Amino acid sequence: MKKIILLFLLLAVLMAPATACTNLIVGKKASVDGSVMCTYNCDGFGFSGYLFYLPSGKHSPDEKIAVHGWGPTHEGQYVRQVDYTYNVVGLMNERQVTIVETTFDGRLELVNNDGLLDYLTLMRLALQRSSNAREAIRCMVELVEEYGYNSSGESITVCDPNEAWIMEIVGKGPGRKGAVWVALRIPDDCICAHANLSRIRQFPLEKKGKYASISSQNLKQILRPEVECVYAADVITFAREKGFFSGKDEDFSFRDAYCPIDFENVRYADARVWSFFRHHCSPEVMDQYLPYLNGDFREHDHLPLWIKPDAPLSLRDLQRDMRDHFEGTPLDMTADMTAGPWGMPIRPLPMHFKDSDSLDYFRERPIATQQSGFTMTCQMRSWLPDDVGGVTWFNCDDANMVAYVPLYCCITQVPDPFRPENNPRTEFSDQSAFWMNNWVANMVYPRYSMMIGDLRAAQNELEDYYFADQEKVLEAVQTMTPDDRRNYLNNKSIEYANQMMQRWDKLAKYLIVRYNDQVVRKVGEDGTLLRWGYDTPGYDPQFIDAVGKSTGDRYRLREVIERRER
Repeated sequence: MKKIILLFLLLAVLMAPATACTNLIVGKKASVDGSVMCTYNCDGFGFSGYLFYLPSGKHSPDEKIAVHGWGPTHEGQYVRQVDYTYNVVGLMNERQVTIVETTFDGRLELVNNDGLLDYLTLMRLALQRSSNAREAIRCMVELVEEYGYNSSGESITVCDPNEAWIMEIVGKGPGRKGAVWVALRIPDDCICAHANLSRIRQFPLEKKGKYASISSQNLKQILRPEVECVYAADVITFAREKGFFSGKDEDFSFRDAYCPIDFENVRYADARVWSFFRHHCSPEVMDQYLPYLNGDFREHDHLPLWIKPDAPLSLRDLQRDMRDHFEGTPLDMTADMTAGPWGMPIRPLPMHFKDSDSLDYFRERPIATQQSGFTMTCQMRSWLPDDVGGVTWFNCDDANMVAYVPLYCCITQVPDPFRPENNPRTEFSDQSAFWMNNWVANMVYPRYSMMIGDLRAAQNELEDYYFADQEKVLEAVQTMTPDDRRNYLNNKSIEYANQMMQRWDKLAKYLIVRYNDQVVRKVGEDGTLLRWGYDTPGYDPQFIDAVGKSTGDRYRLREVIERRER
């Protein structure tokens, strides 16, 4: 009897399509130390986050995999297994290959529910089977051709310690097994991002005898170092067939054909890319795209796919970028009346709404958002052994409100706070990273400007320690055997996660005492809360001004009004 493996008991956060995510990407020459880096905010209301793990393994020739994702059910259908599968921690494997994504949907008539593989299953199969980014792209393409693809449009980040790629893929609709796709290598000295909108427009076409760009007919050539673009051989002809494109091949735009833009998807998606780019180049350069973000698509250029930053990025820079709400820009979410009395940078759903006169309004969609199931910043370092070179800095919930915890790609134990059984979706648990982080975040959100300083202090305290300890870890593992190194890094990752939980428990209890009943208890010189002293901070000035303008004299002191009238 053939051995059947149940491959995926998927993350609870991904039991429904994760249609609102953000990826930021940094090439090795665009980082301060030569790391390739990428990030992932996995966003969606009702999702509880935990860390996914797949152990490495050797397999017999007759093994098959029963695939159960959140897509359509395919009872009795299986995927062939390979001889060896790599250890996978989160979305990075033991060879430092990392694959993350954002969903752009695109033309929903191109979804093929008969395809076997949803995007998450596809990504994880590739992580188990690939030793570098190019192998991962080839693996996903071959699996889709063999088994079919059943998700909507996806932008996929594929990285290894040496390079980063962006790949975009769309199905062919009912009855068509394969997919159309394009993959581009991101220049080493550039940064890139995608956030729920297709980003690839024109791309170089294949030329006979040249290998800078190849079609899927020459997919076997993808490992050649000069290859920087790979695409489905029928990506243009299929668009012509469906009536999505009628121009010259060299003018073909993947996004224009398969994910036409409108105001909503530009403002909700490309605005996040714009804000990331704006952090790392002259604001004046990026502000020329404000008309585009405001819906003027004809007169102004679309955002570039990637840019060369003014200065190299550190991992901490990238983590700060993941906490962005457009602060300091014309889209700043803390700077108008919708931020409430204390500059809250989040907004409730829905994304758009009507007033009493039936006028339509929308809210901004930032990189950091309250509905994140988990967040990660991934670092891949070519000059270090894989087991210590690949680190996923991970936590559950809103990137702005958590401390990133370093987890090494070789670990074989998931720290308790990130285990699925400790992160139930419908029941609070003080053993759950997701619920501990939400406990703190939901105390801070309503009085954000008042309370965020205490959260930042705890966040920085932990992350400062983790970054300082990384240097000690690198020194400690130099003389260890691979087995000893793996055990040591397992223990370190568990230690870091437990430290985070202890500090967040302390923070939660501190916040409820210090900010009880709408006052702020004073802090003594030794850092302890004073028994009697407290401040009454009132509202933020911008909110007071807004109240005055909207309520007139209702809240004016009577003697002031009387003096004015005399």
